[in-house]
Amino acid sequence: MIKKSGFRISVIGCAAYAVLILLSLIPSPSFATTDYARQTGLECKECHIDSIGGGPLTKKGEEFREDLRIKGLYRPLSKTQKTVRFVVRYIHLLIGIAWFGTILYVHILLKPAYAAKGLPKGELFLGWISMAILAVTGTLLTISRIPSWKMFYTTRFGILLSIKIILFLVMASTAVIVTFYIGPKIRRKWGIKREAEISEIKKDISGEELHSFDGKEGRPAYFAYKGIIYDVTGSKLWKNGSHLQKHLAGHDLTDALKMAPHGEEKILSMPQTGKLIESPEKPTIPFYEKLFYFLAYLNLALIFLIVFIIALWRWD
Repeated sequence: MIKKSGFRISVIGCAAYAVLILLSLIPSPSFATTDYARQTGLECKECHIDSIGGGPLTKKGEEFREDLRIKGLYRPLSKTQKTVRFVVRYIHLLIGIAWFGTILYVHILLKPAYAAKGLPKGELFLGWISMAILAVTGTLLTISRIPSWKMFYTTRFGILLSIKIILFLVMASTAVIVTFYIGPKIRRKWGIKREAEISEIKKDISGEELHSFDGKEGRPAYFAYKGIIYDVTGSKLWKNGSHLQKHLAGHDLTDALKMAPHGEEKILSMPQTGKLIESPEKPTIPFYEKLFYFLAYLNLALIFLIVFIIALWRWD
């Protein structure tokens, strides 16, 4: 069963970035592009009745469109097909907003450490469903727009589309690696300890041990502040080890208080369990964790690249 917290994060992320992503993803109202004007050296009014382009064509425009169809550079669609394409495009954009918004929210506000102890089921479910829908709808939109393979490398529209598809496939590949290689290793490392270990009362613990008390799946929720360990397991404000979807149990939150709207009196009023002690030696970060952080920030960079490609695609 998908946890409600995962869906709350998705909703908040979508709301936070919907305007930005929507502006970048608004599609062109017609098949007319500046490519055609560059090919002919003519202004938009030469082919369109409306001088700014788009809409009904002049006789010259109809002749040029027919020439493109013969050359395999234009695919005519019926009214029914255009309606279906519009619905598919709407779904494609809606899912893209949800997917991009969640990635931006998790990576920028929560940071990749949010999932460093295990991939949240809500985000994992949303990610795979989003990629599947984007792949299907994107394929249908490509078929409706690209009549021949040569358009992928002979037209500006096709080249930008090719780059966008490649970036999407790279992101899908990283999702496969994270889900089936990194995910199981992280779960094994931060899995539920034996019942005796979980029920054991901890007083003074190290930073490495603190990570195990993250408030998830029945584990206690602890965090450190100025060297003191606080227990927030029973707090309604720390449900599932997360405080307002910004601060996570199992970490030293001393620096995080600087961004909090309240003072340290709120923290000092919570029950203390012991002290944070230094680990005998600095733990080594395994390769799969380093790979996880690398892929996380790689996906963030790819999101900005895809939006950049779409911005060029739509307005330039």
